[in-house]
Amino acid sequence: MSEPPPPEPGTPARATDARLLTETVTRLRRSLRASIRTEYPWETLPMAQVELLQVLAERSPVRIGDLAARQRLATSTVSGLVGQMISAGLVARAVDPADRRASAVTLTDAGRDQLAAWARAHERRLNTALEGLDETDRTAIRDALPALVRLTDQLDGLV
Repeated sequence: MSEPPPPEPGTPARATDARLLTETVTRLRRSLRASIRTEYPWETLPMAQVELLQVLAERSPVRIGDLAARQRLATSTVSGLVGQMISAGLVARAVDPADRRASAVTLTDAGRDQLAAWARAHERRLNTALEGLDETDRTAIRDALPALVRLTDQLDGLV
């Protein structure tokens, strides 16, 4: 694995941290998706659909407008994704129990199963990669996880 490039002279440390974190997270996501598709060819869910399934696993039912706002996507984009996911049997549309005039999306058992299989495949792949690291690197990653969770919470709070 290659080391990140050194920062350009005069670059503030915070900007360098943000740039390196952005590059690393982007590379990590790309590497994980590519390796999963190589090792597990059944994994064909687009990331946007996975993210919607994850939201629905946390809270369901959810209106499409609320899903769009949470994911910071256009309502029409989410509506199209939900339509594809309904056709695949991953989600269902039903009357919103809070407002019978509106509809909401719920996760189906098939959607829950697909999401669980996706998570297990990624965990297996990450475990394999982590086992290839020395204990110092594994400890550093483990120690960084709480801060990364807090960073994610900060990003979720930004509008």
